[in-house]
Amino acid sequence: MAKKKINYDESTIQTLSALEHIRKRTGMYIGSIGDGSQYYDGIYIRLKEVVDNAIDEFISGYGKKVEITVEPQFVRVRDYGRGIPLGKVLECVSQINTGAKYNDDVFQFSVGLNGVGTKAVNALSSTFLVKSFRSGKYAGGRFERGELREELKGSCRSEPDGTLIEFVPDPDIFGRSQFLPELVERRLRLYSYVQAGLELVYNGEPILSENGLVDLIDAETGDDAIYPTLSYRSPANANDASDKSIAFLEIAFTHTPRFSETFFSFVNGQYTSDGGTHLSAFREGFIKGVNEFAKAKYEGDDARESMVGAISIRMKSPAFEGQTKNKLGSPEIRSELVAQIRDIVADLLHRNPDTAKALIAKIEETQSLRKELQTVKKLSRERSKAVARHIPQLRDCKNHLDPKRKRGRDSMIFLTEGLSAAGSITKTRDVRTQAVFTLRGKPLNVAELQRAAIYTNEELYNLMRALNIEDSTAGLRYEKIVFATDADVDGMHIRNLLLTFFLKFFPSLATTGHVFILETPLFRVRNKKETRYCYSEAERDDAMKSLRSSEVTRFKGLGEINPDEFVHFIGPKMRLTPVRIGNEARVPPVLTFYMGRNTPERRQFIMDHLEVDPEF
Repeated sequence: MAKKKINYDESTIQTLSALEHIRKRTGMYIGSIGDGSQYYDGIYIRLKEVVDNAIDEFISGYGKKVEITVEPQFVRVRDYGRGIPLGKVLECVSQINTGAKYNDDVFQFSVGLNGVGTKAVNALSSTFLVKSFRSGKYAGGRFERGELREELKGSCRSEPDGTLIEFVPDPDIFGRSQFLPELVERRLRLYSYVQAGLELVYNGEPILSENGLVDLIDAETGDDAIYPTLSYRSPANANDASDKSIAFLEIAFTHTPRFSETFFSFVNGQYTSDGGTHLSAFREGFIKGVNEFAKAKYEGDDARESMVGAISIRMKSPAFEGQTKNKLGSPEIRSELVAQIRDIVADLLHRNPDTAKALIAKIEETQSLRKELQTVKKLSRERSKAVARHIPQLRDCKNHLDPKRKRGRDSMIFLTEGLSAAGSITKTRDVRTQAVFTLRGKPLNVAELQRAAIYTNEELYNLMRALNIEDSTAGLRYEKIVFATDADVDGMHIRNLLLTFFLKFFPSLATTGHVFILETPLFRVRNKKETRYCYSEAERDDAMKSLRSSEVTRFKGLGEINPDEFVHFIGPKMRLTPVRIGNEARVPPVLTFYMGRNTPERRQFIMDHLEVDPEF
């Protein structure tokens, strides 16, 4: 069939209003829409944009409490700052490029910069309410999808000053996206750590921090910290700085027995998940400070492995990369910040000799292990070259993840057990975006092993090579790592062994939302007219009631599912359950308890929770 010819003339040129542009090009304003299962999905960015304004009020010295109510599809935020000037309330939430954040005299260290955030929230809401309270009066309005429906004005003598915003995400854009309480709480706690003294009340429960970044590091490390957290915070009057340099600086750090480095970075109270200039300056300044103190030349990787650190800065007019503000630009601050952190770290180590001794011992231990690991790596690479140049268990796809070029966001790799299951997936997959790695039996349990175990185990070594994460998880070749195991006891065990491998050696893949579990149907219920696939016994029972004279098939393994049927389970309607980690500090003790040596405590736990089917 001939392709229809489209004329490119004056009639094809469109000029969109700001409202139309936000709704048509949503990703430009809030990033990925998602479904609410991931930390950076659009509904959380919209919550952030509203809370950011309340945080800006606190940073400016107004309002020590923010009340946040979040239901699955509803948000209410009430701050007790100055309130939006009553004569400009409607413009501030509906007219793009409108706001007071351009005025450094009013907001010196704000996160909001572009006059876009709240307008985007309004435009992408089925209903949106704003009220500003000032000196016993209020003004505001009700909107629907960015269009004003009702203007509000009146007196409120007993109502404290501040701003109230309520909104419901537009289902036409966000579908059935729902807020997950653990992700909302995680975001709010990060706010609290960099705003000591601010009380955030989330669904009636207070969230606050007295010790700033020290509380964050302690929460993330738990009992794993090798030495007490070292920290530095600028004097309180540092906020009076008037030039373009860093006006406020806070850092905190410690080391753990883990195998990866974990960093948190903030600018003007904004969590910059992708780091940026301030984080790279922290990492460089840290190793320079350590070397200056120890009069040594340690490698940065050796010094930072197993480190958990955080940095928070305040500055005027920060240059973020994109509206979601996940990464700081502002290269002009780097050299000054590196020097500051170098001096601070060296001074902290001099003031805390016992802690400094523990830190240096950890670095030297890592250095020694790295040299041993290099020998193991060399032998393993030589062995793999002698066997095969390619990875025999991998059936690769054509497109791979490339974040810099924004490519491969739909790529994934299935980790599946056995040749029969791999055969079903391989025959039905999309060869452009879906790769398959076949596991040969149960993977090695690495719960109590060192990283060298990867290089002495052919299967784990090949898996690491397939993912391209040997040197850094930044080289990951696929957006999603999907566990595709049978829905039986053996399949669950293999799933747990894979989870142990990733959480032990590559936890950042889970914390950044790359690890998923494929949900496949347990039952097929069909009659001559219709076939239904059921993922639970309840779905099976409902299907049996709806389909008369039906037959029921129980799928024991993925290999039992016909390839013609399997295509439905890894296609557009694929069901994936993300692996989420609320607190990384809780991972090591959980792995030790469930996957470590068989202790009396674990045996007793099994006996206490054992359920025996009455039929047996």
